Amino acid sequence: MVEHIIEVLRDDLERALYLDLDEFKLEIEQQEVLSRFIGLRLRSEFQPIFDAGTSQGLLGYEALLRTSTGLEAVSPDFAFSWADNQGKLVKLDRVARTLHMLNYLNLPADKGLLFLNVHPKLLVSVNTHGKVFEHILHLHSVPTTRVVLEIMENAVEADQQLLEAVDNYRDRGFQVAIDNFGSRHSNLDRLWRLSPSFVKLDLSIIHQAQTDAKIRRVLPKLIEIIQALGAQAIIEGIENEVQLDIALDAGGKLLQGYFLGRPATAGHWQKPRAEVQGNPLMPGAPQHFGSFSVPAQHGM
Repeated sequence: MVEHIIEVLRDDLERALYLDLDEFKLEIEQQEVLSRFIGLRLRSEFQPIFDAGTSQGLLGYEALLRTSTGLEAVSPDFAFSWADNQGKLVKLDRVARTLHMLNYLNLPADKGLLFLNVHPKLLVSVNTHGKVFEHILHLHSVPTTRVVLEIMENAVEADQQLLEAVDNYRDRGFQVAIDNFGSRHSNLDRLWRLSPSFVKLDLSIIHQAQTDAKIRRVLPKLIEIIQALGAQAIIEGIENEVQLDIALDAGGKLLQGYFLGRPATAGHWQKPRAEVQGNPLMPGAPQHFGSFSVPAQHGM
């Protein structure tokens, strides 16, 4: 099935968008789609984002790029800098999104939304934001409304270009999330003007809240402000039960972090419970924290 998807994608992109998929060198290994591009090996991993306010318990998955030279792992930041130096930043972003989308198709049927990161430099250097990726999604009957593009607003100084990029994405049906909000230089006024669907709180907030009573008192107010602006807050970086309790007590509903589920391949999230009971990331029975139960099949 995956082989057929790649062949269809190759033919359509070459004909309609003048893109050579051979340059992306997509490969299949144990039903996982990989890519070899500019001397790097690229893979997808997915981390669940839970919704404590619904019976399903899952909002979706964030796709994360894993890069290596073939001999050792390198950071995505290194990969994008390497591509930028070769004038191939846009192409690396394109192949990463294509890779994530193809692997997203192999997640469980109730996979929810797909969260994707956008490199800050592309927000001010590309005019037709999301056009190619929109076409790729439509090829495989994935609506753009199911995709959430994560933007670090504090990494872009040009207000007008940032607003235009976000409006362009939204016009194509994509949802937008502001990432790392609450870190240095975050701007509430800019947040109001961008009108995102989601705001992901910087992981430092929940970590500081564990030891700082002032932060614990501020956290519910921050969530209320985000909700008043028409967005939903996602609390990132939950690494232990204490932090989970703080998030829930503050009114947090959307939750992400290693304590709830570490990044893993799409195939990992497809495994039956019987096959993963020995995996510390996915105990055989649900665990309950107050009124919030994380379903075992989603990787807690």
